[in-house]
Amino acid sequence: MHFFKKKQVSTVPTVVVTDTIQQELASRPVSAQSKVLVETTVVPVKRSFCQQCCSKENLKEQALLIATVTAVVLGIVVGISLRGLKCPGDERVNGCRITKEDISYIEFPGKIFIDILKMLILPLIVSSIISALAQLDAQSSGKMGARALVYYLGTTLIASIIGIILVLSIRPGTRGATVDIKPDAKSTEGRTIDTVLDLFRNLFPDNIMEATFRSYATSLTKNVTSVVLPDGTTYNKTTLIPKVEKRDGINVLGLLLFCIIFGIIISRLKKKTLILKQFFEALLEVVMQLVRIAMLYGPIGIFFLIAAKMLEMDNLADFVGSLGLYMVTVLAGLFIHGLIILPLLLFIITRINSFKYIRGMSQALVTAFGTASSSATLPVTYQCVELKNHIDPRVSRFVLPLGATVNMDGTALYEAVAAIYIAQLKGIPLNAVKIIVTSLTSTLASVGAASIPQAGLVTMVIVLNALGLPSDEVKTIYAVDWLLDRFRTTINVFGDSIGCAIVQHLSRKELAALDEKNAAEENNKSDAVLPAFVADTTTTTEQTTSLMLV
Repeated sequence: MHFFKKKQVSTVPTVVVTDTIQQELASRPVSAQSKVLVETTVVPVKRSFCQQCCSKENLKEQALLIATVTAVVLGIVVGISLRGLKCPGDERVNGCRITKEDISYIEFPGKIFIDILKMLILPLIVSSIISALAQLDAQSSGKMGARALVYYLGTTLIASIIGIILVLSIRPGTRGATVDIKPDAKSTEGRTIDTVLDLFRNLFPDNIMEATFRSYATSLTKNVTSVVLPDGTTYNKTTLIPKVEKRDGINVLGLLLFCIIFGIIISRLKKKTLILKQFFEALLEVVMQLVRIAMLYGPIGIFFLIAAKMLEMDNLADFVGSLGLYMVTVLAGLFIHGLIILPLLLFIITRINSFKYIRGMSQALVTAFGTASSSATLPVTYQCVELKNHIDPRVSRFVLPLGATVNMDGTALYEAVAAIYIAQLKGIPLNAVKIIVTSLTSTLASVGAASIPQAGLVTMVIVLNALGLPSDEVKTIYAVDWLLDRFRTTINVFGDSIGCAIVQHLSRKELAALDEKNAAEENNKSDAVLPAFVADTTTTTEQTTSLMLV
């Protein structure tokens, strides 16, 4: 009656595995002969929101972000507190202690931080684009680039339209007191045709090595001549003489085009260029390690940059009146575009939680605000996009450098608002045609901003010229431009990161097909190695047997 005997059931102990234990088990080496004797059941440990945010692991991970945000706040507070000791001139009189020279010393640690980031831009762009496209085929990279360009141009046009709607609704130029032009305000000359020609000149540099530190730019000089009419009257005729020259600064457009073509050719040649592919992948890993080391100095550099900018302000009254309304208009447009339009696009297209994505980009956004440079923020943007938001490196390493050059949402919005604001100040009416011209011109001018020194100033002049406004009116908004520049740079960086997520979602089929193709090639290699190994073993055995018989 063994059938009716009660069988002994061996109970399997349930082990509650926490995150720490799970990481420890995963890190242990497992031999081929070892067998699992105890079945472990992972039971997730429920934590409250406060426990998750204030846990040791999370605080350690977010320590750099917390330090950077604290540096921004402290820089603002310290800078405003020290304004009472600022000297009106270059001499210490009437109890003042801080001169313009002292402010330059305060800003020095921050300049070092920006120089460190700019030092990494060149190897980062070259290695990231080439290593990313070397893993793609020409068809996939072409589709990916087209999607990125459509997204960048579309969002830039939307940003300029938002700015135009706000400035026409609020009408800051017709309210408040008159604007005082600063004596140190800068102005420049610029023409749309010269900007377009400079774009093409920079796309095709005559020396790729020189493109790493110089770019083309057209400078205009005024030539005033006296003209005598047939009736004997004379008048002064002013003409602009263009002169193409090379200026210091990385030619990002030329390097971008060269690296794109170079990476596509590497992907086509495959085995012949395997060494080149591995070289650029290794170079990228080294550069990313350097970025992590450089970011440890970030909070210190950003603190001194913000404090120095607070001290450089001539008068806090610049932020009230008509100019204050103009600044509120620009900021309102940037916040609408950055906190409503872009997150909405991200959610509609990809269904990604926008709040989690923004939280993952926090370090890059704070760095962009502190440095006011999207190019200098590029190394940090890579880290946030790939490590925090888990974007495919093949997408981010191609789309981000392209976005840092082409995508200027905040700049387009700012230029559209500024042009119409200046027209309102001067009492110049703008019809529907001129408003449409403003939106298109600000969109196209912002695309070429990366290749031009003093980009915001020159592209602003182009928009003013398109509306028939004098270029000298740029001086009107000079007092608050430094602060608005930081906000629009932050929006530019955020728009680049959103573009990565959208392009990855739209290119998911091509990426999956490439993964399957690579997996099939690996399997074919392993299948080819095994018969060869068996054949070699058989031949060796036969030779050994024949020797023993002899």
